[in-house]
Order: sequence, then structure tokens, then C-alpha cells
Amino acid sequence: MRAIFWIYQWAIAAPIMLVATIITALVTMVGCLFDRNYWGYYPAKWWSRLWCAIHFVKIEVRGREKIDRKTSYVFVANHQGAYDIFSIYGYLGHPFKWMMRKGIANIPLVGTACRAAGHILVDTKSAGGLRHTIEDAQHRLGDGMSLVIFPEGRRTSTGEMGPFKQGAFKLALEFNLPVVPITIDGSYRVMPRSTFNVTPGTIVLTLHSPIEPAADGHDFETVSREARAAIESAL
Repeated sequence: MRAIFWIYQWAIAAPIMLVATIITALVTMVGCLFDRNYWGYYPAKWWSRLWCAIHFVKIEVRGREKIDRKTSYVFVANHQGAYDIFSIYGYLGHPFKWMMRKGIANIPLVGTACRAAGHILVDTKSAGGLRHTIEDAQHRLGDGMSLVIFPEGRRTSTGEMGPFKQGAFKLALEFNLPVVPITIDGSYRVMPRSTFNVTPGTIVLTLHSPIEPAADGHDFETVSREARAAIESAL
């Protein structure tokens, strides 16, 4: 049965998604000339939903009532696999920008679309990378526009959550925004880092209560510990 699905994945689903990806990237690039926030979010949202549906991956969201669509947040999530991106893009239900590695901008069409959409590209090899990120993000956040970050940086190789880098939490401190931990559970089983083959299944996104900034701002080390504990609680 699995072999039949892999034939379907590569012979039918893959060509469809290649065309869908090209169309989505082109629509995003053109649309963002007129409205970056709208066209930088909605085409990719429906592209992500199609990606999940065509591979028989079901997304279940819990706790969406804990966030306000008109409030800007820093969302932080564990990073189990490639379907983390499709799950959050397609089903978070809150407009946002990604904070992603600068190397993604080198992917043909996709990288250009990411730049057009205003996603925040970080040069992790540069000592001034975080400062540039902060300056860039200042122009992107506010009026309900939020930021999504994977504090681990890369997908897990083992299924276990790796150590958190502090950049996400330093950004939250800089902008004095609430931090919302998101637990992603099931993505590693659907497609771990070690393969490009999909295993149909269910991914559960759990949105935890926002960690509000204190009167004098965030203590990013404390927020990092609280966010990690919240994420682990739903795994």
C-alpha cells in the first residue's frame, strides 16, 4: 500500500504541486506590488492547504481562541519536519511573516516570492545578523501582523526537540510583543528530515496562551524557558 502511495506522490501529486508552486510564487510576486500583507499571506495559505490535502495530511488546530487576530505576536514553534511550514501557513489563521534563513532566498521563484512577501531573511553567518533582523522587522510588524520563528533553527533529526536559540526571544523583548508557543505534533511522522517521502497522517497544532511582556519588558531567558515548557507539555 505504501509503495502505491509513493507512486501517487511522485507521479501525480508532485507535478501538480510543482505547477501550483510556480503559480503561487508568480501570483505572490505580482500581488505584492499592490498589497504586500494580503498577497504575501493568502496565496501561500491556500497553497499550503492544497499541499496537505493532496498528500492526505490532516491538520488539527487546538487553542486558536487564545489569540486575537488584531494583535501582533511572536509565534515560536518546535520544528519536526517540512510539514511544519504547511501546517502553520495553512491553518494558523493569523497573518504573519516568517523569520527564515537567508539561504532560502536562493531558491528559484520561491526565494523571490519570499522577498516580495516581506518575510524576514536572517544571515546566520553574520555577527550583525540579529541587529539587521530587528531593523528589518520594525517595518513589518504591527496592526495584527505577527512573526513566526522556529527557535531550534533547523528540523530535528531525531524527533526530539533541540535546544532553542535566543533570537526569537530577543526580538520579542525588542518589540515588547506577547510570545505564543505553538506545539507541532505529528509532523515528524509525516515527513522527517531524512526523507522526501510523505506518510499520510494527522498533525496537531496546539496554540498555548500568550506569554505577555512584563511592565519592564521581557526577560528573554525566562520567556524561552516558559515557551519551551509549554511546547513540551503538548508533545
